[in-house]
Amino acid sequence: MKWSDLNSIDLKTLGTAPAPIKIGSIALLCAMLAGGGYYFDTQKQLEQLRKVEAVEGELRQTFEAKQKKAANLDLYKAQLEEMRRSFGAMLRQLPSETEIPSLIVDISQTGLASGLEIDLFKPGPEVRKDFYAEKPIQLKVRGDYHEFGKFASGIAALPRIVTLHNITLTPGKDGGLLIMEAIAKTYHYLEDGE
Repeated sequence: MKWSDLNSIDLKTLGTAPAPIKIGSIALLCAMLAGGGYYFDTQKQLEQLRKVEAVEGELRQTFEAKQKKAANLDLYKAQLEEMRRSFGAMLRQLPSETEIPSLIVDISQTGLASGLEIDLFKPGPEVRKDFYAEKPIQLKVRGDYHEFGKFASGIAALPRIVTLHNITLTPGKDGGLLIMEAIAKTYHYLEDGE
């Protein structure tokens, strides 16, 4: 068979054509059907499959994260309850507005009981923050190193929260005594109406 014989093939008599032409025609027809099926149907399905697989991956990650949280839910609840108890205990350590004057007296007496000489004890105006307020007290005291340690220990032992900030120690003019300048801060919780 020659290539020129292909021009003389009539589609009506294709059934009587030689076997290679029949096989070639059937293969060409199958390839066209497969290509058309892929183009018109399978390609869209494969694209949709890729999208669904991507969504499946995201959903799987979300599920695993939520499953881990759900598995630890009892631990989270216990931790939340412990935090609430701790927060309540800390709130009880903050003085109320009416307790601040007596706390200021306690800070002053702690300084005197430690053996310090108080040169300056000046309560400042209250500074409001998000849910609490600070009451700063400017201090300038004289004493030796051990008395300062005793004072800091006494402040830490007070039943209410008091912190010391901006501490500076300088030698005094009289030789053995040191001068400490600091700001003591106490705090109180602001109620919803404040």
